[in-house]
Amino acid sequence: MKIRIEIDEKIQEEEVIIRSPVLDERIRRIQTAVAEAAAREKTMSFLKGDTEYYLPLRKILFFETDGDEIYAHTADDAYKSKYRLYELEELLPGYFMRVSKSTILNIKSIYAINRSVSTSCTVQFQKSYKQVYVSRHYYKPLRNRLEEKRKRSMKKGNWFWGT
Repeated sequence: MKIRIEIDEKIQEEEVIIRSPVLDERIRRIQTAVAEAAAREKTMSFLKGDTEYYLPLRKILFFETDGDEIYAHTADDAYKSKYRLYELEELLPGYFMRVSKSTILNIKSIYAINRSVSTSCTVQFQKSYKQVYVSRHYYKPLRNRLEEKRKRSMKKGNWFWGT
């Protein structure tokens, strides 16, 4: 068995490809091990009161500072993070990006963007009243990332944003 790692700074998310002449039990075990490892990495622990919660990152809409604390926001709740924003930037997968001095956003969760002529734009999320402001400095990089995502989805034959 050969194992090869290719580094490509242009990609947004890691991809694992298994090539084999047959799909036997050994290959299924490798697939299961990789899937379990990926699933473990896509959760993070957060605090709310005296309780520690383990949430999948896909449920996190955004991370935001509130005074000295960092909060992870889901559609209907907020949890305290033990990481600072600069640490989260290093830890989070490629579908998160900083959109202001105080916010990191899950671009997969964007439902709408309201652009204002004079100020920053506002991002809305589906099935949530929460909104995030994107500073003018980060607006163009965000639009570029969303355009790249749209193009990749179209190449794969996925015609809808959520796929």
